Amino acid sequence: MAPVVSLSRVDGGLVIRILVVDDDPLVRAGLGLLLDEPGVMGVVGEAGDGGDVGAAVAACSPDVVLMDVRMPTVDGLTATEALRRLPNPPEVVVLTAFHVDEYVLRALRAGAAGFLLKDSAPEEIVRAVQRVAAGEPFLSPAVLRQVLAHVGGPGGDGRRQHARNVLGRLTPREQAVAVAVGQGRSNAEIAAGLFLSLATVKQHVSSALLKLGLNNRTQLALLAHDADLV
Repeated sequence: MAPVVSLSRVDGGLVIRILVVDDDPLVRAGLGLLLDEPGVMGVVGEAGDGGDVGAAVAACSPDVVLMDVRMPTVDGLTATEALRRLPNPPEVVVLTAFHVDEYVLRALRAGAAGFLLKDSAPEEIVRAVQRVAAGEPFLSPAVLRQVLAHVGGPGGDGRRQHARNVLGRLTPREQAVAVAVGQGRSNAEIAAGLFLSLATVKQHVSSALLKLGLNNRTQLALLAHDADLV
């Protein structure tokens, strides 16, 4: 399905521009209504398959992509991996009817900033979009517990050593911030816990992401868990 762009919303000066990728027209319509807040956020485009994401992003310039996992031709995980390899890609929130498994971990490792179940409360979906648009990951507490339960699967020893070697590229202060990110703390909480300014915490997070070639805080958090430091 080719991307559909709502020009009325594109011209509305939205602060958060959203692309919805789902093969169910009713889901796309429902999310469009839920996320329509004039002058604040809105759905500027939609696509019905992961294969259309690249064209939709080029046409709509979204800030956030809500991505379904299971679609007819190209699944949302493959689409997320391709999207996050683009220069200056939008943030991705995986939105699915299925519970967390290794495929969702694959999406998060590829650079998705969050994950939600489709039966999440409407306010939780809105909050997730706002959080990832602001540069912070969003995983509901229940989902986070499920995700982390999969981190220690087969090959854990090798993954743990690799993660520790990677984190060894950071300064001790950057490592401490990475561990705090892995604990799910916000920048403000990290600043208070480590007696740093908020600006310094943001600088350490940005520096860690740049040094390690990571896309976002979610990947940094998973690396801290892989290293068994959380």
